Amino acid sequence: MAKGYWIARVDVHDTESYKNYVAKNGIAFAKFGGRFVVRGGKFETLVGTSRSRNVVIEFPSYEQAVACWHSPEYQAARAEQKGGAEMDAIVIEGYDGPQPG
Repeated sequence: MAKGYWIARVDVHDTESYKNYVAKNGIAFAKFGGRFVVRGGKFETLVGTSRSRNVVIEFPSYEQAVACWHSPEYQAARAEQKGGAEMDAIVIEGYDGPQPG
Protein backbone atom coordinates (compact mmCIF):
# COMPACT_ATOMS: atom_id res chain seq x y z
CA MET A 1 0.00 0.00 0.00
CA ALA A 2 1.29 3.44 -0.92
CA LYS A 3 2.03 5.86 1.88
CA GLY A 4 0.40 9.27 2.17
CA TYR A 5 2.20 12.59 2.51
CA TRP A 6 1.45 16.11 3.56
CA ILE A 7 3.49 18.66 1.66
CA ALA A 8 3.28 22.14 3.16
CA ARG A 9 4.95 25.44 2.39
CA VAL A 10 4.68 28.00 5.18
CA ASP A 11 5.42 31.67 5.85
CA VAL A 12 5.33 32.37 9.59
CA HIS A 13 4.22 35.91 10.52
CA ASP A 14 3.69 35.46 14.27
CA THR A 15 6.22 33.14 15.88
CA GLU A 16 4.34 32.88 19.19
CA SER A 17 1.12 31.70 17.51
CA TYR A 18 3.09 29.29 15.36
CA LYS A 19 4.87 27.89 18.45
CA ASN A 20 1.45 27.20 19.99
CA TYR A 21 0.44 25.31 16.84
CA VAL A 22 3.68 23.29 16.79
CA ALA A 23 3.24 22.42 20.47
CA LYS A 24 -0.15 20.82 19.74
CA ASN A 25 0.05 19.34 16.24
CA GLY A 26 2.11 16.34 17.36
CA ILE A 27 -0.97 14.89 19.09
CA ALA A 28 -2.69 14.41 15.73
CA PHE A 29 0.47 13.27 13.95
CA ALA A 30 1.11 10.57 16.55
CA LYS A 31 -2.51 9.38 16.45
CA PHE A 32 -2.39 8.89 12.67
CA GLY A 33 1.16 7.56 12.41
CA GLY A 34 2.69 10.71 10.92
CA ARG A 35 6.43 11.28 10.90
CA PHE A 36 8.43 14.25 9.66
CA VAL A 37 10.51 13.64 6.55
CA VAL A 38 11.26 17.34 6.04
CA ARG A 39 10.83 19.97 8.76
CA GLY A 40 12.37 23.26 7.74
CA GLY A 41 15.96 22.98 6.64
CA LYS A 42 17.84 24.71 3.89
CA PHE A 43 16.46 24.67 0.36
CA GLU A 44 16.91 26.25 -3.03
CA THR A 45 14.00 27.41 -5.19
CA LEU A 46 14.71 26.14 -8.69
CA VAL A 47 11.51 27.19 -10.48
CA GLY A 48 8.41 29.11 -9.43
CA THR A 49 7.70 30.57 -6.03
CA SER A 50 8.46 29.36 -2.54
CA ARG A 51 7.70 30.12 1.07
CA SER A 52 10.21 30.41 3.90
CA ARG A 53 9.51 26.99 5.45
CA ASN A 54 8.83 23.56 3.92
CA VAL A 55 7.41 20.50 5.65
CA VAL A 56 6.80 16.93 4.45
CA ILE A 57 5.04 14.49 6.76
CA GLU A 58 4.75 10.79 5.90
CA PHE A 59 1.73 8.70 6.96
CA PRO A 60 1.14 4.95 6.67
CA SER A 61 -1.48 5.58 3.95
CA TYR A 62 -3.17 8.31 1.96
CA GLU A 63 -6.34 7.69 3.96
CA GLN A 64 -4.52 8.23 7.27
CA ALA A 65 -3.03 11.47 5.94
CA VAL A 66 -6.46 12.80 4.96
CA ALA A 67 -8.02 11.65 8.23
CA CYS A 68 -5.31 13.43 10.22
CA TRP A 69 -5.99 16.75 8.45
CA HIS A 70 -9.72 16.53 9.21
CA SER A 71 -9.32 15.24 12.76
CA PRO A 72 -10.48 17.30 15.74
CA GLU A 73 -6.96 17.06 17.17
CA TYR A 74 -5.33 18.67 14.13
CA GLN A 75 -8.05 21.27 13.68
CA ALA A 76 -7.57 22.28 17.32
CA ALA A 77 -3.83 22.69 16.67
CA ARG A 78 -4.52 24.79 13.56
CA ALA A 79 -6.78 27.06 15.61
CA GLU A 80 -3.73 27.84 17.78
CA GLN A 81 -2.08 29.59 14.83
CA LYS A 82 -4.66 32.38 15.01
CA GLY A 83 -3.59 33.64 11.60
CA GLY A 84 0.09 33.62 12.50
CA ALA A 85 1.09 31.78 9.33
CA GLU A 86 0.16 31.46 5.68
CA MET A 87 0.31 27.91 4.38
CA ASP A 88 -0.09 26.05 1.11
CA ALA A 89 -0.70 22.36 1.80
CA ILE A 90 -1.60 19.23 -0.12
CA VAL A 91 -2.13 15.59 0.76
CA ILE A 92 -0.68 13.27 -1.85
CA GLU A 93 -0.47 9.53 -2.33
CA GLY A 94 3.02 8.08 -2.50
CA TYR A 95 4.34 6.02 -5.39
CA ASP A 96 5.02 2.28 -5.09
CA GLY A 97 5.87 1.50 -8.73
CA PRO A 98 9.11 0.78 -10.53
CA GLN A 99 12.05 3.14 -10.14
CA PRO A 100 14.64 4.20 -12.70
CA GLY A 101 17.40 1.64 -13.21
